[in-house]
Amino acid sequence: MIELQHVFYSYEGAPALRDISLAIQPGDAVCLLGPNGSGKSTLLRLLSGLLEPQEGSYRFDGEEVTRKALKNAEFSKRFHQRVGFVFQDSDTQLFCPTVFDEVAFGPRQMGLSEEDVEQRVSDCLALLELTDFRSRQPYHLSGGEKKKVAIAATLALNPEVLILDEPMNGLDPKTTRFMTEFLIQLNRAGKTIITSTHHLSLARRISTRAILFESGHHVAADCSTYDLLANRELLLDVGLLDNGEGPALTQDPSRMEGPSTS
Repeated sequence: MIELQHVFYSYEGAPALRDISLAIQPGDAVCLLGPNGSGKSTLLRLLSGLLEPQEGSYRFDGEEVTRKALKNAEFSKRFHQRVGFVFQDSDTQLFCPTVFDEVAFGPRQMGLSEEDVEQRVSDCLALLELTDFRSRQPYHLSGGEKKKVAIAATLALNPEVLILDEPMNGLDPKTTRFMTEFLIQLNRAGKTIITSTHHLSLARRISTRAILFESGHHVAADCSTYDLLANRELLLDVGLLDNGEGPALTQDPSRMEGPSTS
C-alpha cells in the first residue's frame, strides 16, 4: 500500500530524513521509534501528504504522491479519504465551533448528504465515548477529550490508514489505556495503523512492527517490535534506553493483546 524509495527531506538545509526506503502493507500495525528530532514526525507528515519528498519517491497504492498530484481535486479527495492523520497537538487540528461540527467537517467536504453526515458523526462519537460532547466547544475540552475529538474527526472519513503522531502525549493514565485499546481494536478491524513514539511500553502494546530511527535521520532497524525491544544494545545506542535501565522486553508481548490490567 505504501512504498518509499530513497526519500530525503531537509528543513533549511538541515536533514530530517536521509535515504529512507520502506514498504507498509494493508493491515500493518507499525510504530516509528527514535529519539526526539530523529525524523519520525517528518516521515508521518510526508505519509499524510503534508510534505513532499525533496529526493526519492512516495507511492500510495501504486500512485506517486506529490504536491502536483495533490492539486488534482479527484486525486486529493481519494487520497485524503484513504489516509487520515492525527496531529500530536490536537489544538492544531480543531477549529470548528462544536464537537459535532468538527467531526462533520470532513464528510461535509466530501459531499455526503446531511443524513449520512449525521450517521457518521453519531457513530464516531459513540466509538470514542463522546456522544454527550456533541454540542460542546472543542477548545473548552481537556487534552484527552480533544485528542478523542481529533481522532473521531479523522475516522469520520473512514480512512484505510490512520497515522498518529505521538498519540499518547499529555494524556492521563485512564485515557491512555482507552486510546491504546482503541487503536488495537481498529487494527484488528483491518485498519492500517502507523504511530510514532519514544515510549517503548506503548510500542509493545500497539504495534507488531517497529521502524527505529537514529539521530542521523537514518533507519537503524526495521523488524518485529518484539525483536527490536529485545535488542537492548541497539536501544542503548540510539538513546531509547540508558545504562541504568533494564531490558525493554522481559517477555514475548504477543500480538496485539491489549493493555495490561495490572
